[in-house]
Amino acid sequence: MKNNTEVTEFILLGLINAPGLHSSLFVMFSLIYLINVVGNLGMIVLILLDSCLHTPMYFFLSNLSLMDFYYSMAVTPKVIAGLLIGDKVISYNACAAQMFFFVALATVENFFFASMAYDHFAAVCKPLHYTTIMTTSVCVCLAIGFYIYGFLNTSLHIRDMFSLSFCVSNLVHHFFCDIPAVMALSCSDISHINELILVFMASFNIFFALLVILISYLFIFVTILKMHSAEGYQKALSTCASYLPTVSIFYRKVFFMYSQLSSSHSMDTDKIASVFYTMIIPMLNPLVYSLRNKEVKNALKKVLEKAQLSLGFTF
Repeated sequence: MKNNTEVTEFILLGLINAPGLHSSLFVMFSLIYLINVVGNLGMIVLILLDSCLHTPMYFFLSNLSLMDFYYSMAVTPKVIAGLLIGDKVISYNACAAQMFFFVALATVENFFFASMAYDHFAAVCKPLHYTTIMTTSVCVCLAIGFYIYGFLNTSLHIRDMFSLSFCVSNLVHHFFCDIPAVMALSCSDISHINELILVFMASFNIFFALLVILISYLFIFVTILKMHSAEGYQKALSTCASYLPTVSIFYRKVFFMYSQLSSSHSMDTDKIASVFYTMIIPMLNPLVYSLRNKEVKNALKKVLEKAQLSLGFTF
């Protein structure tokens, strides 16, 4: 990566400039992060342990939980450390790495949502051919393709981003290295062109995935309306119930953050919104999956019963 910058480190100004609230925020963010780690890793372990959950839908769901776990881990520990010891400095390379993983994971997650929508389409609209459409090899190839594309696409953007010159300031008006906040510091003549390319590629990725989701659910909706069986109707609804709230939250925050150019952004508004999509939403997603999904609740119940029996035999 060509480095044209005079900046060797950035200073993250943080969420709020109120030292008296740092202790409270430290406790709150630490608790959120702990719930996030336990919830998302717990979801992955639960899917691995229960053979009833070894289906394409839960394969994609376990990958989403993995994305949420790493998504938060890319940002939250640095925020917590800053609140605890007041260290707001992040090195040039660490800033690039944080931005890279944050954007790459969001890109991969975007396509996993599309794959889950297609899986629901196959399950509801093509039930007799479902096992031949969503085979293990197809699911694995899709997942590998999403990871390769997401990380390769992001590496090109981050390379272009950090080939710019940052000679105005090294004060990042954010609590992590988000693209709009860092790009606002560039004094390069081509920064606006890079910004347009970034918005175009992000829009392409988002709208492609959304097109797959909308078409899939259009067919699902038509199929549900044609169902005469109450049991089939309820099964179709339960298949999609845990998915729709999560995907709606994901795309609302994506549109909020990246549908505009950085020059039109309010950094203070962005910082508040960022707390939700980097910390709170990854924490809530496993709860949404479990509370609205009967199969996950049954699997959790079986695991807890086995653990109780194991403890009973121990004592």
